[in-house]
Amino acid sequence: MSRTFAPSRSRARKGGTIDNTGLIPVLARAVREVETAAGRGHVSPAGRTKFQVIALLVREERARAKTDEDMSEADRAETLKRLDGVATILAKTAARDTSLIALLETSVPTSDAARSLRRRMLEEAGYEVGQEQAPAPVATDPLAGRQVMPVSVRARQLANPFLAPDLRPAPSLTSRRLANWELLGPLFRSFEQGGSVTSMPLPEAPARPRWAPAGQTLMHHQAQLIESVVRGHRTFLLADEPGLGKTAQSLIAASVADAYPLLAVVPNVVKMNWAREVEQWTPHRRATVIHGDGADLDAFADIVIVNYEVLDRHSGWLRTLGFRGMVVDEAHFIKNLTSQRSKLVLQLAASLRERTTDPLLLALTGTPVINSTEDFKAIWQFLGWIDDSRPRPALMNELEEIGLTPADPGFGRAAREAVIDLGIVRRRKIDVAADLPAKRVVDLPVELDDDLGRSIKQAERELAQRLVSRYRALVAARKPVSDIDRPALIRMVAEQELEESRAAKTGENIFTMVRKIGQAKAALAADYATQLARSVGKVVLFAKHIDVMDQAEAIFARRDIRSISIRGDQTAIARQREVDAFMTDPNVKAAVCSLTAAGVGLNLQVASNVVLAELSWTAAEQQQAIDRTHRIGQGEPVTAWRIIAAHTIDAKIAELVDAKASLAARALDGDDSEVAAEGSVQLDALIHLLTEALR
Repeated sequence: MSRTFAPSRSRARKGGTIDNTGLIPVLARAVREVETAAGRGHVSPAGRTKFQVIALLVREERARAKTDEDMSEADRAETLKRLDGVATILAKTAARDTSLIALLETSVPTSDAARSLRRRMLEEAGYEVGQEQAPAPVATDPLAGRQVMPVSVRARQLANPFLAPDLRPAPSLTSRRLANWELLGPLFRSFEQGGSVTSMPLPEAPARPRWAPAGQTLMHHQAQLIESVVRGHRTFLLADEPGLGKTAQSLIAASVADAYPLLAVVPNVVKMNWAREVEQWTPHRRATVIHGDGADLDAFADIVIVNYEVLDRHSGWLRTLGFRGMVVDEAHFIKNLTSQRSKLVLQLAASLRERTTDPLLLALTGTPVINSTEDFKAIWQFLGWIDDSRPRPALMNELEEIGLTPADPGFGRAAREAVIDLGIVRRRKIDVAADLPAKRVVDLPVELDDDLGRSIKQAERELAQRLVSRYRALVAARKPVSDIDRPALIRMVAEQELEESRAAKTGENIFTMVRKIGQAKAALAADYATQLARSVGKVVLFAKHIDVMDQAEAIFARRDIRSISIRGDQTAIARQREVDAFMTDPNVKAAVCSLTAAGVGLNLQVASNVVLAELSWTAAEQQQAIDRTHRIGQGEPVTAWRIIAAHTIDAKIAELVDAKASLAARALDGDDSEVAAEGSVQLDALIHLLTEALR
């Protein structure tokens, strides 16, 4: 059924009086009738049909008002305000009769009676309604059978069935001089020609920015981007090199822009780290991480973190939650526009822009271009700069102001600058070296939620139970036990377990458990190293066990990342040949090294990024590995990315290793940080496991 607009429409007149013609007065009268019926009890079937049609027409009229180029800004604001009044009454009515809430879903089909009533209401409003047509067949959603609806999400929908309307006007075109030109091709080609630095001019940050929480400090380059957000900029392709704090910049940007709720779509390997960074940089905000079907999801959280692999199950309700900001981490993952994850991300962004006129949108990637400049396309679509075939209004207006066409000399350079100014930001480590420490370790907690991960957690529980049983048997033999005796008994049990574990040939113990954790982390560590290799160049991956190294090398091969290997069974000649290839061949992007065999005596300073796939038992061994790149001749700050298995003994081992590093710093460098009690890391880990189990 089609309709055309009659000359009279509801709008404000001069002097502030309201024109009571058009669709909105019809909707207002109808919604009052339904509200009155709900006040008397349950709404009748006819009233339910009227409720559904009112909601449908409110959505249609709001979408029309936001995109009507002939409507003045004052009329647009007044129309949206009055539609909000109708929506508020609908919300109050649904609160009285909660069965009406289901009728607000856009997916609910309309009956013949609803279509007939919609026609009558439009005719009453003065619209010319065309002949009614049979509803078009609905395309089957291939993902419909996989969609889930977490209980927490349904609770939020019931608590807030209407989203607050956004009354800000949507950008509109100011000219149509370039309307008939093909523009995307010239825009992509303009980035092939080089030119100035691919980064928008950023404002100078305040001398003492106060956006970071107590105990945290933003670096100068981070504060510059936040100042841009403070001044109203809302779309960014943040292409900083890894290690420059893109996650922190995104979270602080959301805070100063009040872009909550915020959706973060991230790779699986970093989603736990995102939750930790929320606690670190915006501790006043709550984050929730979607695992699997979202059984433990908190839909009332300020920040929802989801990994690409489960988007297909959650895209339905994510489109309706009312996000005001969205971050896509490692945004080059969506460069293939035909892939399912790209389509889902772009659908989410499109639904967000429909609900919010000026949302905060950030695409984070160190490698926005991998094969060709057309890799930009999906990212620019996500940011709302272009659609499938043309620039959108914000970019088109910038291109119109250039005053040139693609046939004119100078168009490419000027168009490139226009795109960059929309929000491309690129800083390299070497550019901001003064902001960074010369060497640092960054922990990346990962969730082991596959079968191997579950078996590791089960083995950890069984080991803890074995320790508890031994402790209780020892207590029973020594009654009474004073509080002073308890720490000594716990240590005695841990020492006995450690001694038996070192001698054991079979069975589960702390050594076999740590090895399994390394195997479970191998793929995640190699995936992250791949991202680094593609974004900043050469990377060194360290592991303790041969099977973990084998997994990493196999993954690099599948990802077309050429790698070399440093192992303990190599001859000196073979090892030097591998080192030389890594240092001199630009096509060799990764070195897979044994912690014990390659931790000393090697110079790998051509790389400034290190991935620690497995933890060392000693702080010294870890530092020796990192120092293979932090050597004379290294021109950039070195970052070591330590992969930590969250919610396992791996996290405690990392903490203990750091404590031993503090001990070394205190003894040799005069550092005054807290020092852990002496003892092996293995023993302290077992003591921790038993102590926690006894609680």
